[in-house]
Amino acid sequence: MDMLLDGFATALTPVNLLYACIGVLLGTSVGVLPGIGPAMTVALLLPVTYNVEPDGALIMFAGIYYGGMYGGSTTSILLNTPGESSSVITAIEGNKMARAGRAAQALATAAIGSFVAGTIGTVLLVALAPSVADWVVNLGAPSYFAIMVLALVSVTAVLGDSKLRGFISLALGLAIGLVGTSTGQPRLTFGNSLLADGIDIVVVAVAVFALGEALWVAAHLRRRPLEIIPVGRPWMGRADWGRSWKPWLRGTAFGFPFGALPAGGAEMPTFLSYVTERKLSKHPEEFGHGAIEGVAGPEAANNASAAGTLVPLLALGLPTTATAAVILASMQSYGIQPGPGLFDNEPELVWGLLASLFVANTLLLVLNLPLAPVWARLLRTPRPYLYAGILFFAALGAYSVNFQWFDLLVLLAFGMLGLAMRRFALPVLPLIIGVILGPQLEYQLSQALQLSGGDWTTLLSEPVAVVAYVVIALILLAPVVARVRGGGTDRVAQELEDLEKETRP
Repeated sequence: MDMLLDGFATALTPVNLLYACIGVLLGTSVGVLPGIGPAMTVALLLPVTYNVEPDGALIMFAGIYYGGMYGGSTTSILLNTPGESSSVITAIEGNKMARAGRAAQALATAAIGSFVAGTIGTVLLVALAPSVADWVVNLGAPSYFAIMVLALVSVTAVLGDSKLRGFISLALGLAIGLVGTSTGQPRLTFGNSLLADGIDIVVVAVAVFALGEALWVAAHLRRRPLEIIPVGRPWMGRADWGRSWKPWLRGTAFGFPFGALPAGGAEMPTFLSYVTERKLSKHPEEFGHGAIEGVAGPEAANNASAAGTLVPLLALGLPTTATAAVILASMQSYGIQPGPGLFDNEPELVWGLLASLFVANTLLLVLNLPLAPVWARLLRTPRPYLYAGILFFAALGAYSVNFQWFDLLVLLAFGMLGLAMRRFALPVLPLIIGVILGPQLEYQLSQALQLSGGDWTTLLSEPVAVVAYVVIALILLAPVVARVRGGGTDRVAQELEDLEKETRP
């Protein structure tokens, strides 16, 4: 508690409070634009923090992160265009409410649900992350290696409708992570000295997320204007409050544990929250036509999951979502390595960040409820102007990393790779996580083998490592068993796919 109070002292200084406000406003204003989710928002706004001190930069990112999450729900409700897969469920009932003249109520329950879930999730994050870090610091290299393999396999295996595509994407990421110098020898540099230090993850993230998405949308650009549903000041009547508060709490209970798991993500908890609310609702006939519970529960699950993903990120250094991967990249650009030693090595920084999550969550509610009509007007930005701006900021962000023209060529190359991945339905997240965790995975493996004199059985010498490998086997074999016994997993995947099709404009 003393450390958290010190964190609030850091987060509430006038300068850092200003950074938090800027982050919330920037994150919401960019995240509310069509097709731009939180991950792309954070990647796009990386250059904004380059001349800011580390504590101010991370506090700004906390605001950008939560602001981007809120912006995604606004786009889903008003445009029926989710910025990312975790907002798909929100769009189902939210857009129906908006078309029925209840856009204000849909936006209000999404915003307040985000605040409730974000606050509870941040409390749990503060309680759990230091304990997890204290536990992990006692693990040896074999256990840490196994946990990282588990994170890679689990995140890859649960994405998309094809595990093969997921593992292809992971292999590409690991290959990119190998570029550089190993044991004093150049590796995959093709004789180019500018690649000796490896490829900067910030350039890869900005290229694959921002540039790849902009090129993909430009290739399918529709000239017709967006159909934006007008919205007044968000408000909720007594009946809306009565129907929303229980879904907020249930959604939080679904979202945080899924986010904190190495196989985290918000797609499954938002789906489970929606199904649960549909079964428990006293107004089941409204589902599919604009039920407020169908917005309140999934949106709370989405934001609680976002807080949960910070547990493995801060305590283990493992990103389990695209947004967490980009935040990890930004921390590494300051020479900060999340993991077991973070709470001991950078206590002022990390507790200031945790306190700023409470601040950003509160600012999100205070600032964004009155500004909802402004965000709705932002949606009228012509798409050619929008994506021209994205390309400009992507190029600026890549060049600002090392001020080398070579990084612009790398940006273009990986932007084309991002376009090709979208064309062939390869998930982007495994590639990004492969780039980030590949070098760390190699380091832990070499540490384990050096300490054991090259004995490979050392990888099974610790109980945590054995448990991790058993979980990996279950993850890989479970779909096969489910298919043999009736395809339960396939049915869930099919329901998710059907729900996503319902939201396509």
